[in-house]
Amino acid sequence: MPSLAEEELFLPSTPGKFKDKSKTMHRQFHRCFASTSTMFLWALFLVALTAAYLSFQSFVDSGSKYFSAAWGGVHWEKQVRSSAQIHRHNGFSVLVTGAAGFVGTHVSLALKKRGDGVVGLDNFNDYYDPSLKRARKNMLESHNIFIVEGDINDARMLAKLFEIVPFTHVMHLAAQAGVRYAMENPHSYVHSNIAGLVTLLEACKKSDPQPAVVWASSSSVYGLNEKAPFSESDRTDRPASLYAATKKAGEEITHTYNHIYGLSITGLRFFTVYGPWGRPDMAYFSFTRNILQGKPITIYRGKNRVELARDFTYIDDIVKGCVGSLDTAKKSTGSGGKKRGPAQFRIFNLGNTSPVTVPMMVGILEKQLKVKAKKNVIEMPGNGDVPFTHANISSAQRELGYRPTTDLQTGLKKFVRWYLSYYGYNHGQSVKSFLLGEEVNEYMGKKTEYKLLHGREKANLANRWAIILASTGTLRTKRIGRRLRFPNIIYNPP
Repeated sequence: MPSLAEEELFLPSTPGKFKDKSKTMHRQFHRCFASTSTMFLWALFLVALTAAYLSFQSFVDSGSKYFSAAWGGVHWEKQVRSSAQIHRHNGFSVLVTGAAGFVGTHVSLALKKRGDGVVGLDNFNDYYDPSLKRARKNMLESHNIFIVEGDINDARMLAKLFEIVPFTHVMHLAAQAGVRYAMENPHSYVHSNIAGLVTLLEACKKSDPQPAVVWASSSSVYGLNEKAPFSESDRTDRPASLYAATKKAGEEITHTYNHIYGLSITGLRFFTVYGPWGRPDMAYFSFTRNILQGKPITIYRGKNRVELARDFTYIDDIVKGCVGSLDTAKKSTGSGGKKRGPAQFRIFNLGNTSPVTVPMMVGILEKQLKVKAKKNVIEMPGNGDVPFTHANISSAQRELGYRPTTDLQTGLKKFVRWYLSYYGYNHGQSVKSFLLGEEVNEYMGKKTEYKLLHGREKANLANRWAIILASTGTLRTKRIGRRLRFPNIIYNPP
């Protein structure tokens, strides 16, 4: 017989009803299972959503490495068409690649000023300070030149541009520049100078009508050539750097597209271009910066203590050669990728024909800046540089009417004037006071360094600050030491 306690387990809590414990437990189990399943499904959904998002971000990030800039849309197309409009009789509509670069900016302005339609293209990479490229872009936009932000390897973007505008000419100046940087980042040279060139030529060959193409090769293709001056017929099969090799490859690639597809091609071998809005990685530019900052400059010397020499060519002369090449370029003979007859193929040297040694160039900078350089002369390392360059420009003179007119002293004078203006120089100042101003900018924010100075050294630094502040009109008082919190420092103006 079951005990009373055992019987009570089976008695209903409400009279007349009997509670089946097994069913209650079954329902609770199902509720728990259903809740757990729902949570599990939601968790799976969230995991899948996260994975999809991360995959999309990975795709965007990998693509944005080269194709990050947004393009397309009604407003974008309107800007492209407007910039490409021609405003002179028999004018050109020109796509300028590398338009925010040094040469690209100057060529774009020259074409626009004479009434040609110009559309720029640039990826604004960080090989050197992108803010300088942005400043160039702002200057171009002030002259109604629209710059498309994109990469020349973006075939879809190029196809869209050629669909919107029937370009008569392409001035291809986009490239990965620099001889020594190739040792650090060789793939960027293949990406820009070879793959990018092929992508652009593919777009040109498919276009109807096909544009005439003028592009920037380099004097670097002469490599280890010892015959001077360098002529277009000289050997170019011994490059001294990867940069030179990619430019030489470009010459062969363009010849192939000329031969098979009838593209009109003109290659320009630039010789050491310099001038306002130049590239900060160039020697004349970096030397100017270091001289102004009181830092030493490194001057390379060749074997047997031979001084390196370059055929420095001023930017305005290079622009004349570029524009002359466009003006004399014949039409391409292909259509939609099919050749109908032989097409023009040319290569020209664009130089100054007057090589100047690097020490002489430094001497000119010292004269213009009125500051002596701290020189560190060393043997030239095996980094791809060549001992000298010297252009034979007879072919360009004959066919393009190319005649350079700016010597190095005149050109560097113009560059220095631009440099001091762009980086904050006041034309009312002497260069000496500008340099003192540079010291103020450098040290004013370094209070700890000032505190480390003692005695006369601290007084001298304070006096220099006082002189520059007074000379630029920042403080107009004799007793400015107190204003600068340098007690007992008195500046007596002359």
